[in-house]
This record gives sequence, C-alpha cells and structure tokens, in this order.
Amino acid sequence: MTEKNDMEEHIRIPIDGTLDLHTFRPNEIGSLIPEYLKECRKKNIYHIRIIHGKGSGSLRRGVHAVLEKSAIVKNYQLADEKAGSWGATLVELKH
Repeated sequence: MTEKNDMEEHIRIPIDGTLDLHTFRPNEIGSLIPEYLKECRKKNIYHIRIIHGKGSGSLRRGVHAVLEKSAIVKNYQLADEKAGSWGATLVELKH
C-alpha cells in the first residue's frame, strides 16, 4: 500500500497486520486506517494491531472513532500487555 502525505511523498506500508502510526499525523488516519483495513482483508488478514502510542490519548481516540465508523470492523479493543497495552488497539475484521 502506498500512502501520500501532505508533502506528496509516497510512503510504502507493508500489509502484514500491524499498522504503526508513529510516522503519521493525526489528520492522516481518517483515510489511512480504512484503506489499510481494506488491503488487509484482500490478503485474508482479519486480525490487525494498530499501534498509536500511549501519549495523551488523542490519537487513540481518533483511531477508535475511525474504527467505529467502519462497516468491516467486527470489534476492537485495547491490546494486552504482550501486544502493547493501551498503546495499541487490536482489531478484528468481518469475513
């Protein structure tokens, strides 16, 4: 998957079930996450980990707001200690 940022640079994102948002700005997640989830489904990846970091929680809330709107998300929850605790969200997609 290739995503353009505001400076028109193309960033290659591997479709492997883990999306690390540390290199993206909060205003980019609204289009990035839905596109990434669609690409995962195309590759039969139904369990995804989105790493948003712990910080102030604003990026986590933004990620959860995007997931709430997605028709292909079956459910999501904060990760356990092994998967990143509250710095990551685990997503299950509908088949």
